[in-house]
Amino acid sequence: MAVVGILVICLSSSLCLYFLLALIRVLHTLWWTPIRIQYQMGSQGIKGPSYRLFNGSTKEILNLKKEAMSRPLGLSHDILSKAQPHIHSWINKYGKNYLQWYGPQPQIVITEPELIKEILNNRDSTYPKEEVKRYVKKLLGDGLVTSEGEKWAKMRKLANYAFHGESLKAIDIRSDFQDSFWEQLLGREEHFSDDDEIGFDNIEKFLYTQVSWHQDANASQKISVQDMVDECKTFYFAGQETTNSLLAWTVFLLAIHTDWQEEARKEVLNLFGHQNPNPDGITKLKTMSMIINESLRLYPPVLAIIRKAEREVRLGKLTLPAEVLLFIPNIALHHDPQIWGEDVHLFKPERFSEGVAKATKNNMPAFLPFGMGPRNCVGFNFATTEAKITLSMILQRYAFTLSPAYVHSPFQLLTLRPQHGVQVLLHSL
Repeated sequence: MAVVGILVICLSSSLCLYFLLALIRVLHTLWWTPIRIQYQMGSQGIKGPSYRLFNGSTKEILNLKKEAMSRPLGLSHDILSKAQPHIHSWINKYGKNYLQWYGPQPQIVITEPELIKEILNNRDSTYPKEEVKRYVKKLLGDGLVTSEGEKWAKMRKLANYAFHGESLKAIDIRSDFQDSFWEQLLGREEHFSDDDEIGFDNIEKFLYTQVSWHQDANASQKISVQDMVDECKTFYFAGQETTNSLLAWTVFLLAIHTDWQEEARKEVLNLFGHQNPNPDGITKLKTMSMIINESLRLYPPVLAIIRKAEREVRLGKLTLPAEVLLFIPNIALHHDPQIWGEDVHLFKPERFSEGVAKATKNNMPAFLPFGMGPRNCVGFNFATTEAKITLSMILQRYAFTLSPAYVHSPFQLLTLRPQHGVQVLLHSL
């Protein structure tokens, strides 16, 4: 009996010790580390909403978003307070850089252009992308958007080959696709047949190159079937979502600003007449480029870029602790009157009449619709070319105005999108 008693005491002591260590670990993660980081950043002038046990700033952010979505916006392009109300509020309260919390995970919101440039250029490989959640990887795959290291370098090389400028000139719009596209746009019952062709030759080139690399005898260049599946997921979801967002908001802006719609139509008809858009003409669409850039400034498809400090690092005058997330809200820079002037919330494509560099006064982080540095979007030229082709085809055939039924409510669901869609009235030309 004495032996049994000793065993019971030992087991009880072990369980108590285990639970004590588990409690210490939980308290270290959920209380001590956040309080330490909050104090460390506060001593460097980086303030923010107070950390709350378990939920951090998350509950406050959700409440601010819920309140913002309940308020009517009108047709204003001043959308930061609608799409990212917490960032709008806390930048005004705490300054251009501040600390917020995603649960117990610290996020330093950065809106100073020089710091953003240092983070995104990532010269010492100090600021990788954050590790992606499993459900996101299931959706996007472990492709260019989410991968790191050697795998990313290999897949980026492949994508660069497929999406460089000369490849984009190979985009060819077939008439069968056009007919089916417009029949569907008009709401008629028309479906794509097996013989319809969409001649995006650089996409075909990308897929063909993947297959070639899959069969490559060189182990360092060889890619697996799963790699190919991941890249197809990435280009389907990431490419489609961003281009859809860009087209929706550009059509919305042109439906309101019919003077710019008419200018764009004149340019399209001057270059193409009523013929299919061609590669040479697409490169000469100056007015269209100005409109697309202004649309991307006011309504960027992606609202933020996130990186991670892999180790303790010096950023400008700040010392950042390891594993802190760096949250770059590009929409805040796009709507900053200190960068763009007091007319920042107005649709003025003429800002870009002399190019992006001139519009931003060579301040590259002021305009980040596709990121910057080595991890910028490899398909940005392809996305804008797609948009130019689609808009040209619309402008050749229709004038359009905003429907009275339209309700302006931009919100974020992966990308920035119109909550209730964009309803326009088409007038055949």
